[in-house]
This record gives sequence, structure tokens and C-alpha cells, in this order.
Amino acid sequence: MSESYPADFLANRVLYRDAMMLVIDKPAGIPVHQGPGGGPNLEQYFDALRYGLPRAPGLAHRLDRDTSGCLVLGRHRRALARLGRLFESGRVEKIYWAVVEGAPGQEEGRIDLPLQKVARKDAWRMFADPGGQPSVTDYRVLGRAEGRTWLECRPRTGRTHQIRVHLAAIGCPILGDTIYGRQDQTEPLQLHARAITLPLYPTKEPILVTAPPPFHMLAALSACGWSGGEDADADVREPSIGASES
Repeated sequence: MSESYPADFLANRVLYRDAMMLVIDKPAGIPVHQGPGGGPNLEQYFDALRYGLPRAPGLAHRLDRDTSGCLVLGRHRRALARLGRLFESGRVEKIYWAVVEGAPGQEEGRIDLPLQKVARKDAWRMFADPGGQPSVTDYRVLGRAEGRTWLECRPRTGRTHQIRVHLAAIGCPILGDTIYGRQDQTEPLQLHARAITLPLYPTKEPILVTAPPPFHMLAALSACGWSGGEDADADVREPSIGASES
């Protein structure tokens, strides 16, 4: 990501805004916060999303660096506390789209596989471990192509890299996943936080927000049968930050 990237670029990626929260369409290829090695991150651009409030919004949850789609921000401390309780209690419904290698044995199913984070000298990974934290992902086939499948995934728990590890464990690693899939891949990770539903206000209907698929997933999705549908008139996003363009 260029250091000269516009300071207000996230303002063009706001999917939803009210007095309590924002939902933005996170681009793939940039971490949500600064890691040990430093470098560009989304939080450094949150000041452009104050919309008149004295402080910038804060992260209500996380998405992986290479995952795109719906990311929720709380606009102030009280909002962040309320959102935190929703996420911790499992009341937030999250839907992801993934394009994977191969195909699951069933059209839909549940992956119930505890996960454990294991640190190494130079990195860390998540592993399936009977003694790990409970981790559950529901999936459903949405489309197919030769050697590939388009899946809808609904994580019922919120473990790091959960969907990536779970899909790899059933023999369907996500395309572009060089950690849990083939290391010789060059395409971006084909994982998108498609939609999120939050019951934020007790007297109102839950808020549903949907993010259009990113540019780098369009070819694989189309090959699997995606035709645009409700996204036909949406602002399909540009290539991933850091990805090469042809």
C-alpha cells in the first residue's frame, strides 16, 4: 500500500452508518491494526470516519489481512462496549464467501473442530486439536466449477483463521491460502466477509449489511455460477491493496 494513499479512502467504502456504528468494506491486503513489524494499517485512516465526533471510531472485531468485506467499527466507547457484548455472546450473524479447491462431500454441513494456536520461532499457526478451543463453522455449496467450489460459510465461533483451517481440514483449502493450502499459489486469498447482521437496538429489527464481492474474486465466482444478482448495480471494488494489476 502506498504511503500517499488518500487519507479519506475509507469514506468511499462505508456501507452503513448510524449514531452508534459504521460498517466499512475492508479491502484485502492490509491489516486492520498495526502489527509488531509496523507498516500501513486501516486504523491509521479512521480519523476520516469521525463524521463530527471528537474521536475516531474503533474496531469492534477483526478481519484477517487478506480477507475483504464487512468490518464493524464502534463510533464511541459506549458503542464499542455494546458491540463487544454482541460479538462475545455470539449474537452477531456473519456470512463469508469462499472459493475453495475441490468440493465438500455434502451440499451443506457443519465442521465442529477445536482449534489451538501454536507459536513457532518465526510465526504462528492454528491447528486442529481436540484440546483446543471449541470451533464450529456451517457451510453450504452455492456453485461449482471444474476443481473449485463456491461456499457460503457461517462461523458459529470466532477463532482466528477459523474458516481457513476448517475448510482445509475437510480437504477444501481456500484458493490463495498459502498457509493452510498450497504454498505455490500466487492469486489473492478468495475469502470475503459477505454480510453481517447485528441486533444492535432492542426495539428495532437487526441491521443487515452486505459487501459486494471484491475485484480479485470476480473471475472465480463467475466460473462457479455467480451472475451478479443483487450486486449488479453495486460498486464492485478495485483490486486488493498490494496485489498486482494486469
